[in-house]
Amino acid sequence: MNLPPLKYNADGLIPAIVQDAQTHRVLMMAWMNATALEATLRTGFMNYWSRSRQKFWLKGETSGHTQKVVRWAVDCDADTLLFSVEQLGGACHTGYASCFFQTFTPDGTPEAIGESRVFDPESTYKI
Repeated sequence: MNLPPLKYNADGLIPAIVQDAQTHRVLMMAWMNATALEATLRTGFMNYWSRSRQKFWLKGETSGHTQKVVRWAVDCDADTLLFSVEQLGGACHTGYASCFFQTFTPDGTPEAIGESRVFDPESTYKI
C-alpha cells in the first residue's frame, strides 16, 4: 500500500474526521492507528482504534451502521485525516445521524436538538 507520510501522535494515533459524501455534514471524529487505516483502505469500510477499549473496531460491527469510503484526504500538516463516506444508519452511538447533533449559542447555551434519532441505541448496541 502506497500511503503518504503521516504524522501520528505519541500514542501512534491520528484523528479521522468523517463526513457524509453527499451532504458534507460532519458525522463523527475518531482515532485511527496505522492498522486501522490500512484495514479501512483494504476493505473500503471505516475501521478505528478505540482509546477507551484499547482495541481495533470496524464501524458498524455491532450496529450494522457502516461507513463505506468514497474518498479521503490528508490535511496540509499530514496530522489529520478526512474521510467522505456513505453512511448506512446513524453514525452516533446515541442514535443520531451525526455525533454533532447538539448545537450551542455563542455564549455556550445549548439549543434545542433539531432532529430525531435515526435508531434506538438501547436496542442496537451491546456495549
